[in-house]
Amino acid sequence: MSKKGRNRFLAFCCLVAFGALGFLYYSNWVVQKPFAIVLVISDNLTPSTLTAARVYGVGSDGRLAMERLPHLGLLSTYAADFALSDTAASSTALATGRKTNNGSVGMNADKQALTTLAEHACLVGRSVGLVTNTSLADIGPAAFYAKIERHDRAEAALQFVDAISRFDVLLGGGAVDFRSEARGGKQNDDLVERIAAKKITFLRNKKDLLSATPYEMPAPLVGIFADDALAFSDEVATAASQPTLAEMVAQAMKYLQTNRRGYLLIVDAGLPRYAASNNQGERMLRELLQVDSAVSTALSYAGDSVLLVVAGRGNLGGLRRNGYPFRKDKGMAVVGKSVQEIPSLTWSTGPGNNTAADATAEPSAFKLPAATGVLEDPLVFATGMGGEKLNGMRDNTDVFRAIYSEL
Repeated sequence: MSKKGRNRFLAFCCLVAFGALGFLYYSNWVVQKPFAIVLVISDNLTPSTLTAARVYGVGSDGRLAMERLPHLGLLSTYAADFALSDTAASSTALATGRKTNNGSVGMNADKQALTTLAEHACLVGRSVGLVTNTSLADIGPAAFYAKIERHDRAEAALQFVDAISRFDVLLGGGAVDFRSEARGGKQNDDLVERIAAKKITFLRNKKDLLSATPYEMPAPLVGIFADDALAFSDEVATAASQPTLAEMVAQAMKYLQTNRRGYLLIVDAGLPRYAASNNQGERMLRELLQVDSAVSTALSYAGDSVLLVVAGRGNLGGLRRNGYPFRKDKGMAVVGKSVQEIPSLTWSTGPGNNTAADATAEPSAFKLPAATGVLEDPLVFATGMGGEKLNGMRDNTDVFRAIYSEL
């Protein structure tokens, strides 16, 4: 070998060695972050209700998608002023990592605005998505963009319009919160038209959403698919015009994953709370199964570099499944009158079952026009980088910290 050839060979060896050392350094010492971060929030995701949902949906010996995640914990949910936080305070704790008074959204107990996970993710260059099956101005989603001392949907809708630029995908319901009073809404001006006039892709129905194609339509992607909350999963008449929670998650992730810096997707499932408020037990269980379907969809789209967290927000109404169902029972067999001739589903508070022919089918221990909160620690499930930080007994603010550390 000539001297020139030998020098080239040595240079090549040095280059390979340098590359190998660089790879080892990056793999072992450089802090790596998950590409996809998905936070799924659901009301009534507690041990008692999840057990009933599992048996109703897949049977006693089945497992839901979220139950297959490797990390599991319980969340304390006290507010700054009460031992039990309401939806506003609990949502704010998850969104900002700070306790606040019941009723406050995005502000601490001293009425100071708090920075949300969505804002932090935007600052580090991640794409950000917010998906909900309630109004985009409802308490849960509003906690990720609004700063309101006492939650008000009309005020949240106004702040939503200004916050659009911080998001890449916004999907949900609530058109009535954005319409003018002249069109049956709650605003002086028509915010729907203001939103549609922005440089965005505006979607009005399921067909628009499913035909939206990444790279071909400008971001942000904004979809408002219902006047109020989206329909419950058993309201089949709306299936052609409104997307499911899982369908919104799938389309959102298709859009968000085009950012090489990764993304944060927040999925707020409020329909279990809506059903529980009226003591509609079977409907609530169905909605928890819809949340589980969204979790399964998120897992299939996220890939290996993911942090997925499924966090409960609280328990409304205190549903209990009573009696001894047979092992193979599921579906209607679980929610009908038990073999012991007692109501299978009962509630702590609320109107009792006001939809079934038999008004005693889901009795309430204390009759109220709407159910109230119950002191029970919600569940948290997680998988991926950082998920181990949520094992065991945690606080709901720890969900924020676990995700923030991975942004």
